[in-house]
Amino acid sequence: MAANIRLADATRNATLDAITAKIDAGSGAGTMKVYSGSLPTNANTAIGSQVLLGTLTFSDPSAGSASAGVWTASAITQDGSADASGTIGWARIADSDGTTVMDVSAGTGSGVVLAFNTLAITAGGPISCSAFTITVPLT
Repeated sequence: MAANIRLADATRNATLDAITAKIDAGSGAGTMKVYSGSLPTNANTAIGSQVLLGTLTFSDPSAGSASAGVWTASAITQDGSADASGTIGWARIADSDGTTVMDVSAGTGSGVVLAFNTLAITAGGPISCSAFTITVPLT
């Protein structure tokens, strides 16, 4: 028999609202540090050869309440001057104290969790995030 999980909407939303609480922990707004290279094995893995391209800042609070199993970030402040040139591969999300919440793969366009206008970054140029949503499925 297959292993299945089917969450109630209230459980899906509570799970996502816990992410908001983690990003909003600390003394200020959470951050999104964008890196080149591959996503680490998990969010507990130290940064290796990946290059920090820049840091964006969440609104505080980082999102409203989740609805129908969907979490949507509030406005995210761009990094007006990228630290390095490279191609965005992923981002590490942290609270204002630098405590890691999660790692997220990046892309462009629709259908990605973390969307950027472009993944090609030039040192000194802007980095902006066009959308960040997380969906917990019903099954």
